[in-house]
Amino acid sequence: MTSAQVDTDKAPEEGYQRGLGSRQVQMIAIGGAIGVGLFLGAGANIAKAGPSLILMYALAGLIIFFIMRALGELLLYRPVSGSFAEYSREFLGPFFGYFTGWTYWLMWVVTGMAELTAAAIYINYWFPGIPQWVTALVFLIVLFVANLISVKLFGEIEFWFSMVKVTAIIGMIVIGLGVLTFGFSQAGDTAAVSNLWEFDGFFPKGIGSSLMTLQGVMFAYLAVELVGVTAGESENPEKTLPKAINTLPWRIALFYVGALTVILCVVKWTEFAPGVSPFVAAFAKIGIPAGAGIVNFVVLTAALSSCNSGMYSTGRMLRTLADNGEAPGFFSRLSATRTPALGISVSVVFMGIGVVLNYVVPEKAFGYVTSVATAAGIWTWLMILISHVMYRRKVVAGRLPASSFPAPGGSVCSYVAIAFLLFVTGLIAYDADARVCLYVMAGWAVALGIGWAVLKSRNPQVTRRGDGERGGEPEFEKVG
Repeated sequence: MTSAQVDTDKAPEEGYQRGLGSRQVQMIAIGGAIGVGLFLGAGANIAKAGPSLILMYALAGLIIFFIMRALGELLLYRPVSGSFAEYSREFLGPFFGYFTGWTYWLMWVVTGMAELTAAAIYINYWFPGIPQWVTALVFLIVLFVANLISVKLFGEIEFWFSMVKVTAIIGMIVIGLGVLTFGFSQAGDTAAVSNLWEFDGFFPKGIGSSLMTLQGVMFAYLAVELVGVTAGESENPEKTLPKAINTLPWRIALFYVGALTVILCVVKWTEFAPGVSPFVAAFAKIGIPAGAGIVNFVVLTAALSSCNSGMYSTGRMLRTLADNGEAPGFFSRLSATRTPALGISVSVVFMGIGVVLNYVVPEKAFGYVTSVATAAGIWTWLMILISHVMYRRKVVAGRLPASSFPAPGGSVCSYVAIAFLLFVTGLIAYDADARVCLYVMAGWAVALGIGWAVLKSRNPQVTRRGDGERGGEPEFEKVG
């Protein structure tokens, strides 16, 4: 081991630089609830469900809050970077920790591919002559270098990316309310709250069609759990994490439910089309000069923000796996800047497949990977919820200390969220276009199963760890 490396065989959060302050953690949490799924994907879902999409976002948002409160209770019981895998390992067994860690890594790798593709498409708005693969490669390299430098730089970049997204949505809401109240602009004559029900009702295509949009809605919420990965690098997790999680309801109410409600009041739902951002369409209807260009810039920052987050989280997850003997040991080393440089580098190499897809099939690259990310995200959320249920059982039995940030309703809300996620999985299986991601995940599960068998044959001791054992006697620590 060189002087530029810090070998860490202790708890996964040890060795990291606690360089993420409250300001950055809060904005990372906010940014995690705003992504390309809202800015771009909502257009297709509006065409499928009409105004009822607002209700779908609200319903899914409630479930996401249940998931995040369950995660929050676990985080304040024992804050660790790479938390999803660690809690799965502790409460469900080593195989589930192994499977969850690698699946979350997969989710962010394919999400990074998708976001690089989206960013390249948005750049073509201004520079149509630049090939998509060139733009994707440039963004990949720039974000890669930023993630290697320090966690502070990652946090700062994510802070400003999120600031752009938040400002744009708030601006859209304010302008939309102005159009509704004062009737100015080209949209003033037709803007009205009654647009929510006048054109074939609130459920214009039936409740079934509205429910089928839930899979796309859940994709829009991917990355909201990223705040849990920051636990090991937050300056004061006992204060910053509860605050970030407790503000989630108003963020969902404002940025998703509020923004969509205003947009659908200003522009009737029948004027939106798949593949077109509803924000761009609304700005064009209102007649704001350069509005489309402004929104295109905002959506570009959303894509780059997600890719930036993907590089951050994949490196941390590989380190967690390596610390538990479930990935090559060199991934556990930190660079001189105390970042998991090797893990980030390998993840970026795999994200580079997205550059190849943009070269080979630029028109289909985005659609190839988003459904896989959704399926991997649902698995991660399920593991958080099931781990929370198991943790609560041990607290009640007196085997573990209570968290300083208990989830409301105990395990009840976690059971409700589990049932909801299983229902969404059923919807994905029912949809012929979407179910391909389940085939991919089945292949992924087989590959991981083979990997686990190999791991077990080479190091049986690693595969027997779990249920609170982290290299010896169980060690439980209440934080807060």
